Amino acid sequence: MSRFQPSNRSQVAPFIAMEVLSAAVERERAGHRVVHMEVGQPGASAPTPVLQAARRALEGRLGYTEALGIRPLREAIAGHYAATYGIEVPSDRVAVTAGSSGAFTLAFLAAFDVGARIAMPTPGYPAYRNLLAALGLEAVEIECGRDTRWALTPEMIRAAHAEKPLHGVLVASPANPTGTMYTPQALEALVRTCDDLGLWFISDEIYHGLVYDGAQSTALASSDRAIVINSFSKYYCMTGWRIGWMIMPEQLVKPIDRLAQNLTLSNNEISQRAAIAAFSPEATVELDRVKAGYAANRAYLLEHLPRLGFEDLFPVDGAFYAYASIARFSNDSLDFVRRMLNEAGVAATPGPDFDSARGNRYVRFSFAGTSADMEEAVARLGGWLR
Repeated sequence: MSRFQPSNRSQVAPFIAMEVLSAAVERERAGHRVVHMEVGQPGASAPTPVLQAARRALEGRLGYTEALGIRPLREAIAGHYAATYGIEVPSDRVAVTAGSSGAFTLAFLAAFDVGARIAMPTPGYPAYRNLLAALGLEAVEIECGRDTRWALTPEMIRAAHAEKPLHGVLVASPANPTGTMYTPQALEALVRTCDDLGLWFISDEIYHGLVYDGAQSTALASSDRAIVINSFSKYYCMTGWRIGWMIMPEQLVKPIDRLAQNLTLSNNEISQRAAIAAFSPEATVELDRVKAGYAANRAYLLEHLPRLGFEDLFPVDGAFYAYASIARFSNDSLDFVRRMLNEAGVAATPGPDFDSARGNRYVRFSFAGTSADMEEAVARLGGWLR
């Protein structure tokens, strides 16, 4: 056997949504029309003030920046927490990262040693467990169901910790793929439970701003030991700019700075300078208009998907996904999604991406596209499923 073999840590599961995207792009290259509902990517462009700021940035010298990000952007992010949540966050505790993905890598490396166990709800975002596995950490997936609105509870955390000690808990609110959002009281209960047990609490708040039912709250409102991660990718419509952020507990500021210096050196300066403008009032007007389109798409799918036979829809409190049962049609969502793409021209993500135990009965539809996309998808699916 050759000594030149890939490492064991590279043997992570694929991110199926990206594989569906690749297959959809191949169909388009072959001349077929595809309605994209597979990836969580806003259909809108970045706001006008962001584009204008990027053009201005191109006129000057571009180079390395501080590993944790340029100071004006870190201050703008801190100001966002004061304006949005009424929470004062020192800019020194803000790290600018290569999207939320870069933030998770830094947080996992800074907070956990090899072998640490991190609990999270399932269904959930697949890259969490895949990244943890690549770093030599263990994802402890706790099955959630309708009785808790597909969300973790303090009792679940305590039970898992009693069975075998945990080192951290990771929660997204609103969540991907379910759309479930924790109430401020429920989120506070989780954070305080983790503080009591001495566990790091990582709060994925990437879909903040995209809430349709209920009130959003940040984990920072409950503890300054929480690790909070967000990004400009979703609400701010800046996926391709690869820029995100993390609010770090004081204990992790220096470790994360050292890791960032060595792992990335610095982040893209154009994206950093442009991102400052994402918080401007003019950008907010544009972004809220985009959100209104998501809300209309959400209402349309919640009405029409059940009529097509997609039952058992999840809450969809926030984000831009509908996670729906396909039990009426199939018990193999991988095959169902393949046929749906090839025969109906609609791309969606199969449930095993989010839930290895129960996902074969579910499909995730993204409604981040246009209203015309939603109407076309429903029409195509209606003709295909007859």
